[in-house]
Parts: sequence; structure tokens; C-alpha cells
Amino acid sequence: MKNILRIFCALLLCGCLGANATNVKPNVIPELKEWKGQDGFFVPGENMRIVYDAPALEKVATLFADDYKEMFGVRPEVVSGKPSEGDIFLTVKKDKKLGKEGYTVAVAKTVKVTAPEPVGAYWATRTLLQISEQSENRQLPKGTIRDYPDYGMRGFMIDCGRKFIPMPYLRDLAKILSYYKMNVLHVHLNDNGFKQFFNHDWSKTYAAFRLECETFPGLTARDGYYTKKEFADFQQEASDMFVEIIPEIDAPAHTLAFSHYKPELGSKKYGMDHLDLSNPETYKFMDALFKEYLEGENPVFAGPRVHIGTDEYSNKDQKVVEQFRAFTDHYIRLVESYGKKACIWGALTHAKGETPVKVENVDMYTWYNGYADPKEMAKLGYKQVCIPDGMMYIVPMAGYYYDYLNIKYLYDSWTPAHIGNVVFEEYDPTLLGGMFAVWNDHVGNGVSVKDIHHRVFPALQTVATKTWNIAPSRTFDTFDAARGQLSEAPGVNQLARIGKAPGLVYQVGEVRPGMTLEYPEIGYDYTVSFDLQAASEEPGTELFRSPNAVFYLSDPVNGMLGFSRDGYLNTFGFRPYPNERVTVKITGDNRSTSLYINGKLIEKMDVQKLYFNAGKDSMNYLRTLVFPLEKAGNFKSRITNLKVYNHLVE
Repeated sequence: MKNILRIFCALLLCGCLGANATNVKPNVIPELKEWKGQDGFFVPGENMRIVYDAPALEKVATLFADDYKEMFGVRPEVVSGKPSEGDIFLTVKKDKKLGKEGYTVAVAKTVKVTAPEPVGAYWATRTLLQISEQSENRQLPKGTIRDYPDYGMRGFMIDCGRKFIPMPYLRDLAKILSYYKMNVLHVHLNDNGFKQFFNHDWSKTYAAFRLECETFPGLTARDGYYTKKEFADFQQEASDMFVEIIPEIDAPAHTLAFSHYKPELGSKKYGMDHLDLSNPETYKFMDALFKEYLEGENPVFAGPRVHIGTDEYSNKDQKVVEQFRAFTDHYIRLVESYGKKACIWGALTHAKGETPVKVENVDMYTWYNGYADPKEMAKLGYKQVCIPDGMMYIVPMAGYYYDYLNIKYLYDSWTPAHIGNVVFEEYDPTLLGGMFAVWNDHVGNGVSVKDIHHRVFPALQTVATKTWNIAPSRTFDTFDAARGQLSEAPGVNQLARIGKAPGLVYQVGEVRPGMTLEYPEIGYDYTVSFDLQAASEEPGTELFRSPNAVFYLSDPVNGMLGFSRDGYLNTFGFRPYPNERVTVKITGDNRSTSLYINGKLIEKMDVQKLYFNAGKDSMNYLRTLVFPLEKAGNFKSRITNLKVYNHLVE
């Protein structure tokens, strides 16, 4: 019954329950600001074209056509000129009330998109794709849309310092942000773990700097980094989708990667994850590091803004506070000397002092009001990004902050005017917009990139809504039901969904060695079952592999059934005898992976507690698996009757 209601709700929202009724507001995220429904539908024909009338719209039209083909298999012709009946027409027209990013769409015999600037036309194409994907014939309800954002900065921050986030995922993430009209992706490039998980030894504590570095050879993390070229290309690709990449080099705290490289930079008093602010070498090092990514006609940091960190340094000694303020001011001005705007973490209530810190043209992320009181910062003149830790921080499996954001609370009660317990008037000129963040604090906790994404996506859809449209008309329950009807982005399926309704979604009579399957993987919640006639397999024999994971018939260490992903190997307590015939079933959700043999549960790998320092400290360890299906291994066993379900089968 619940699934029937969800489907009915989605059909109602997209106006698909009758051609003779006035069309209701389509299901779009973020929710459309204004909709005037008419009767009937625009159904794209075989000869539908995308027509534009200004050179500035050519790239938008081309991207729209490419995405249309990615999603629906047909690429409309892109032409410049005047539209005919059955075309989608993009045009530019000034409209002060719409602002820079607003747009209108009139759906009749043609679909006319009008926007003051190309970015608005691009957001309109995201709306059209979202509506189109909700019906088999890609129909658009006739009516008029008028849409524009309430806040100009709508974004997400991801911690790539403590956990390497591969570039293919970052590229997909930019596409997802773009599909939901979010326009900022903040990439946190350096950080370190907590020393209590590394025997309280700074020299052994995990730390990483994620960019290729020629100025300081050996600084770059060896377990994962971005070349300067791929990072520059990534920024350009995101910019084409109107997503700004804000890179962050975090200092003077969170800097253990720098003191690992050059120990004299570390503070003996406050910890080696803090720079020694009294050492002139600190400035020489940081100046040279920023220079590598900011100098030249085509700098590695290509966008308009660069984040310089600046938070969580000690304020116990006023002399050090003044040094911290001087450091902050210096790097604001250094970044500006290269033609960029500086962004900083709010810390100036925590670090009160006399040393001046530049205010004009500086964007401050207000994350914790004890470190930077938003009202005080407004009086000083800072433009603020709302990112309150108690509402907007995800720290996977840590047991503090959120594991998953409370999206119901955010949808019902939050807007960017709410920074912790401080509430501004909506659209206060100090407010730039709102963001949420993922911090990968607990290094080594088994959390995969897929687990991170599972936490990010529902939050992203919600924050996208509440930064674009602070007063949506739909109830949370309606929004929550309807959001599942939409894709992540054109060509993106990081959740590894196969179908939208629970059931058997894929089956193969026999899986032969080296075989390529139709789907690369299946995401939570899933069941995979097959019949196994076992042979003696060499250690490391794979059953299936995807770009993200491997499932072993014989793991490389113990020869057991098991899996690996993100550098973690997990093995079950089962290995079939040669010539044994068994039915194998694996189930997986966002907290566990279970193995059944002949219907009997052999082992459930759920959250495991890891203890450190004689039990004084602990960490939750996650053993999940988005099950790989793409490529069968070179096994000797016989695998038959493979069945894949997108729900948990008891």
C-alpha cells in the first residue's frame, strides 16, 4: 500500500493523471517557485530540436542535448535560429525580477525558455530534464513556470583530506549538484586524523595533502591525489555546468601533512597538527604552496574564490591569538594579490584581538557561533555562508554530529537565515546562502565513498530545495515520497539503483568466467543469490568486480568468501569444499553485509566497535558493500541461477 501511495503521489505531482484536468505543479527539485497550469501535454516528437537565438546560449543548448541523449537515448538537433512547432527554444531577455539565475518556461506547442542570463537558461534545462524523466514518453505538462533562487550560494563541502575521494566521484558530484541547481562544491584538500587512534603519536597519525605538488616534492599524499591538470580540468567541467569549485588549503590548524613533510613547521606547544605561527619558515612554506596553485595566466585554482581555512587554533595565549589574526589577514591578502576572493572559516569571536583582519570582499563560513558570532560578524561587515555544524555537518559513523542529516527538520524549519540559534531576517544582505558538509574525521573506520554518497544524496536534495525555495508548498512527506522519482543526474547512478519498485530486477541463468553483465552494481538495500558448484580456487579469485569493489570466491589472504572496497578487505567465515553444491545469498544495507548458505545465516557483518588505548577510545567500523556485478572473474567454479533483488530478501 505504501508503494502504491508513493507512485500515486508522484503521478499527481507531475500532472500525469489526466489530460483533461488543469496540470498541477510538476515534481521538480528544488520546488518551482511559480506554476500556472493549463490543459494537455507537450509530447516530444522524433524531429524535436533545441533552438537558441544568442551565441551565449550555444553551450547551454549543446549540454542540454547531450544530457537528453544520456538520459533518453535520443539527441535532439541543436540549431541557431527561430523555433518551429515541436521545438524547445532558448532565448535571453532581461528581467530584473528574475535576477541572474532565474528563468521562465512556457510549455505550449513549443517549449520556450527565457532567461536574463545563460545560467538561468541552464537551470531551466535541468527542470525540463527532471520533468521529462518521470514519464515514458517524456511529456511536459502545458503551463508556465517562473522560477528563481532565494539565495545565491547553494552548496556542499566534502573532506578529501582525511579520506581520498577519487576524481570520478567528484566529477559525478558536480553533475548531481548541477542537476539540483546547487552551484558550489567546496573541496577540502588537506587534513589529518586524530592522534588517539594512532597511539597518540603525531608522527604516525594519518595526514594527507591531495594535490600534485612540484614546489615541495613528497608533500603529495601517496595513497591518493589529484594531478594539477585533472584538478584544473575538473574545475572547467564543473564551471560549464555552472558549479563553482572552491578549493581549500586549510591552515594554520589541520596541517599535520605539512609538519610531516617539514617537522620544524609544527607547533610543539599546540600539537604538530598546528603550524608554528612564530616561525618565519611557516610563512615561507605557505606562501610558496599557495603560489604554485595561484600564479600564472591559467592557475590551477581557476575559479573566483579560494578558501584558506583558519579555524580551531588555540586562543589560550593572547600573543598567539594576535599571531593567528595576522596569519589570517596575510593569507586573505595573498590570495587577493593573485586576483581571487578569499574565503575563511569563522573564528574571529574565538580569536578576539587587536590585530586587524581584512573584512571587505571576504566570505566567511559561519559554522559554530562560539567561534564566530554571526551577529558580530555582520557588524564587522563579513558576507556569511550559513553552515552551522549542529544542523549541517555529517561525520559518518562518528557518534557525534549527524550520520545522516535530519532532512525533515531542515525541510520544515531551516533556511540559510538560521545559523545555529541565531536567526536573521530572510535575505539579510550579510547572508550569501547555505551549505552542508561531510567531514571524514575517523580515518580507518571502513566507510566507503558509496557510504558517504548514501548520506549525501538525501541531504543534497533537501538543502537544494531550502536554499532555492525557502517556502516550498509541499509537505515533507510529499517531498520525501516524490524525490525518489528523480535520477541523481544525467548518466549518474552512484546509489546503484536498478529499478524503482522492490522486486527481482535482474537474473542470469549461468555466469561464465570473464562475462560482462548488464549492470555494474546494485546498491542498498539488495539481495544477490546464486547456486555455486565449487571448485578449488586460487587465493584472490574474483566472482565479480566493478570499478568500486570486488567480491571474492577466494579472498587473497584466507581463501574465504569476502569482499574489498576502498582499501578495506572483509572476509566471511565460510569457504566451500571442492565439488560442494550450495546456494549463496548476500544481502546488504547501509549498515551491514550478510552471507547466507542454503538459507542459513553464516555471518552478519554489521557495525563493529574498534578499541584503542586500552579501551579508552573507540571507533565504529563499517563493513558495507555496494555489490559489484559488472565483470565476472576467472573462476573454475560453476555459477548458475544468479538473481538480483533491489530489496532485502529474508
